Amino acid sequence: MSVVVRLARRDDVPAIVGLFADDQGGYSSPEHITLGPGQLAAFDAIQRQPDNDVYVAERGGAVVGTFQLTFIRQLSYGGCLVAQIESVHVHSSQRGAGIGEQMMRFAIELARQRGALRVQLTSNVRRARAHRFYQRLGFEPSHVGMKLYL
Repeated sequence: MSVVVRLARRDDVPAIVGLFADDQGGYSSPEHITLGPGQLAAFDAIQRQPDNDVYVAERGGAVVGTFQLTFIRQLSYGGCLVAQIESVHVHSSQRGAGIGEQMMRFAIELARQRGALRVQLTSNVRRARAHRFYQRLGFEPSHVGMKLYL
């Protein structure tokens, strides 16, 4: 069964949040894995931003994967454009079927078409399997990421 990667629609948000909840390695915060007005408002805000989109991978009419792709203009490197990939999730029942790779190749191609200097992402330090996946696609662990939750 083929997979189609497409822009997410507002009616995909419940399925996307379901992918977050399916993530065993992930999130214990109820706000993250339970659909609420915050996610719908965030989706609406993302849709209003021209350089920020959420995508889904659909197989057999069901949403089985998602990621967010944001383009950031920087002053460094001559005012380069950078593509930032976030919130990559593939349903646990679909892992190993090439869906994640198809989503990443889709995102990389969009970045290439837009003239981005690089594609970057962060991955939780606990996700060794995900790190191997990204490295297999050509990503290099080049920086140390840090976060400060407010």
